[in-house]
Amino acid sequence: MRLIFPTDENMGYLSKRGAHFGKAKFYTIITLEDQKIKDVEVVQNPGHGSGACGNAVANIMSLHPDALIVSGIGGSPAQGFAQAGLDVYFDNTSHTVQESIALFVQGELKKIDSSGTCSVH
Repeated sequence: MRLIFPTDENMGYLSKRGAHFGKAKFYTIITLEDQKIKDVEVVQNPGHGSGACGNAVANIMSLHPDALIVSGIGGSPAQGFAQAGLDVYFDNTSHTVQESIALFVQGELKKIDSSGTCSVH
């Protein structure tokens, strides 16, 4: 399973998670196998233009994720991911990717619906 985490630093699973998925500097990609980390990849976020984070949705979908884990997301990008069939999970408590993975594996993270979690977008 490929999990995508918006991050603001390139430190693999020790990276601090980014608060805004579209403006994060990096996307940390964790591949899980049997609920253990099999691979870690970090790619630079190519950026997104204005207007409902459409480019950010496309950027993340180009990484072939099975799930996206965010600390917040607006309604428009949440709808974009829902239309693309991507599960988006909400975690606003973990500071690092590693902490968030542990919660995901334990089934502690909740999927969000297409309304998002932020009112700013």
